[in-house]
Amino acid sequence: MTDGRTGDARRKAAFRLGVSAEGRAAFLLAAKGYRELARRWKSPVGEVDLVVRRGRTLVFVEVKARARLDDAAWAVLPRQQRRIVAAAEAWLAAHPEHAGYDIRFDAVLVAPGRLPQHLVAAFEAEA
Repeated sequence: MTDGRTGDARRKAAFRLGVSAEGRAAFLLAAKGYRELARRWKSPVGEVDLVVRRGRTLVFVEVKARARLDDAAWAVLPRQQRRIVAAAEAWLAAHPEHAGYDIRFDAVLVAPGRLPQHLVAAFEAEA
């Protein structure tokens, strides 16, 4: 059995890892010509790690940090995809100026000692 401090330390470490991975992902996407519109955007239905735009394409990005890139790739589960899509819909409702944009859902995978990997159109919103 572990005490509450161990759980707190793990949560804090996971939070720091997530923030660091999001920063690396944002840097990669900026280098590819994307402009960041939001980071860690929260709504009652879910959270979007990054919202970026390039031209008339609006991209909702899920950032996954794991020990290996393969593990990160498998970490965006269907239930989580649905929450990201719901959060994206909430973001669009709050930002009607982007209503006419093309929408895409990407992922950026982050692992120690590796360059982040950008997966374009990592998943699609279910119709």
